[in-house]
Amino acid sequence: MNLTLRIWRQPDASADGEMRTYEVADISPDMSFLEMLDTLNETLIEQGEEPVAFDHDCREGICGACGMVINGRAHGPERTTTCQLHMRHFTDGDTIDIEPWRAAAFPVVRDLVVDRSAFDRVIGAGGYITAPTGSAPEAHATVVPKPAADAAFAHAECIGCGACVAACPNGAAMLFTSAKVNHLNVLPQGAPEREARVLGMVEQMDAEGFGGCTLTGECATACPKGIPMPSIAAMNREYLRAAAKR
Repeated sequence: MNLTLRIWRQPDASADGEMRTYEVADISPDMSFLEMLDTLNETLIEQGEEPVAFDHDCREGICGACGMVINGRAHGPERTTTCQLHMRHFTDGDTIDIEPWRAAAFPVVRDLVVDRSAFDRVIGAGGYITAPTGSAPEAHATVVPKPAADAAFAHAECIGCGACVAACPNGAAMLFTSAKVNHLNVLPQGAPEREARVLGMVEQMDAEGFGGCTLTGECATACPKGIPMPSIAAMNREYLRAAAKR
């Protein structure tokens, strides 16, 4: 496959960026999107040019590091992570636009790399889970109903990639935050801190500059792990209950 790539290039956070055009040839349809970018970077290095900076780590759809907007869609045309997107989903001769996540809370560091440390601070604001010290508790000492366990596992699938923020027209982080809140709040182990947790995380989310949620649903559509929209409603109920008690 021969492709034309229009890629956002920005040397650092303080500089202005622009879209630059590159040509890549002989791309195998079996390559992943990141392998295609590796091929481009090898060519750029051979030509004495700066390679395109982009985030990646596991390349197995687990870590969530490889976020970028491809042809206007977070992670590209398939509901998966960018590292698991293969070039067979494109056509020979295509022009592909590649941009970083666009959100006030995700400042561009360089090229396609953005600073997502706001997510870390939101998680940190959730605090801790009370755990008794001493010997390990009996495995079945705390009964977890199966619906609660299933809900916790479903929310724990969130990998923090930021696609929900990039896809949201408001740059909201409600789907991410609700996944992290509900993951712990639905379990009996998370019950003692559930009110402080939801208050702290939602307030930190607002302080980070994420936009307001208007329930357009783009976040859930873009989420590669399928975190559902009702997660946001569940967090809102938790927040209102905790705020009323406070």
